[in-house]
Amino acid sequence: MKVTRRSAAIGGVSLLATAAMSRSALAHGSFLGVEEGLEEFWLATDAYIFGYPLVTMEMTRRVLTNVADPVGAKAPMGQIIKLRQYPDSSFRDVTAPNADTLYTTSFFDVGEEPWVLSIPDMQERYFLMPMLDGWTNVFQVPGKRTTGTAAQTYAITGPGWKGTLPAGVKEYKSPTNMVWLLGRIYCTGTPEDYAAVHKLQDDFKLVPLSAYGKLYTPPAGKIDPSVDMKTPVRDQVNRMDAVEYFTLLSKLMKINPPSETDAHYLAKFERIGLVPGQSFDASKLKADFVKHVPVVGFDRIMLQFKINEAMKKGNGWSYTMKTGIYGTDYLMRGLVTAIGLGANRPQDAIYPVSKTDADDRKYNGAHKYIMSFPKGHLPPVEGFWSLTMYDPQMFFVSNPINRYSISPRQDLKSNSDGSTELYIQHESPGKDKESNWLPAPAGDFVLMLRMYWPNETHPTILDGTWTIPAAKKVS
Repeated sequence: MKVTRRSAAIGGVSLLATAAMSRSALAHGSFLGVEEGLEEFWLATDAYIFGYPLVTMEMTRRVLTNVADPVGAKAPMGQIIKLRQYPDSSFRDVTAPNADTLYTTSFFDVGEEPWVLSIPDMQERYFLMPMLDGWTNVFQVPGKRTTGTAAQTYAITGPGWKGTLPAGVKEYKSPTNMVWLLGRIYCTGTPEDYAAVHKLQDDFKLVPLSAYGKLYTPPAGKIDPSVDMKTPVRDQVNRMDAVEYFTLLSKLMKINPPSETDAHYLAKFERIGLVPGQSFDASKLKADFVKHVPVVGFDRIMLQFKINEAMKKGNGWSYTMKTGIYGTDYLMRGLVTAIGLGANRPQDAIYPVSKTDADDRKYNGAHKYIMSFPKGHLPPVEGFWSLTMYDPQMFFVSNPINRYSISPRQDLKSNSDGSTELYIQHESPGKDKESNWLPAPAGDFVLMLRMYWPNETHPTILDGTWTIPAAKKVS
């Protein structure tokens, strides 16, 4: 994530304000030109952080559903997006995409009536169908780990829905009207396996409850020409001023209510005009806050990568077990939204990220790196693992062999002692080593190790009995 324009102005001060100084210590001073009401200013940044997931989800929904018919990575509300191949380096709809599974996803609204999802017999193939509410919490996750691979049917109901469901249909209640089905089906990427997964995707069904068991043709989507379909969603959110941001947040909270556990924090936001169920009262937000609140709020979110106590660190890697379900850790929820929107629960996937090598130096394609796994110590998973290359904005990196991640699918070669080395560099390590090559850009980059369905017995990353090796720079 690129934060240079913010860091120059507030990096040091924000760190102090977040970790060391009390806000009351700044209450009578000046900060970024704000002369009065600094307590309210910090309160406004708290509110910004609190609402960041819901606003980002809404802007993502707008972009991904603003089409008349399903095409590529987009489909109208209530229709299933069936990605037929891995995203490439031009993909900008969602940060930190993967090249291991074919997304099978949909946005739908359960405010009017439930929606019924029918999953076909997955024939023992690894898959998971996490369902996210508007606040990015994974409220249910059918899949091979949790419910098996036999055919199954679910009705996703809204917060206030009460009724009777057809026989054989299990209820999953969503805490919000907005639901994002963010399904993933494992695929090796060969033409034969693509075809097999495509057939499974075509057997998924999503219909409103009133149409269940009947012939159903989904209506065409309505295209809103005002929706920006070119600018990455994260940039669209980050460029909003505070009034625009809080106005949208207030509107969204009317139909996507916060959790009861949020009540204590929400009561404080009334002071700046933000009240659940009501429109935003901009008169309570000082004019000199408007531009600065989003800048400082986002900077505080990104600082969590370094300072949040829930981040586990070692060998240049950082990860958290607090994904998918966040409780009142709004800063962590905001961070995951910013760098990996749609993250799973840790039992389903863990996403260690590395921005620096074994010597804590930023990765750069001018150097070569090796990540070495001793014999028998490749990432321990029941699902799959992969190492993905991203640019600093968490998007894929263009490269001559169109390889965005590396995993056992590349038929990794082992050394004579049984160890396995991954070559992370800009230029090819040579034909004899290309099976183990993860191409890097010429400039800075970020690594992510995906571990789907991590082992629950030793060794496992879940309790720290397995650790991630460092990526070491080759001298």
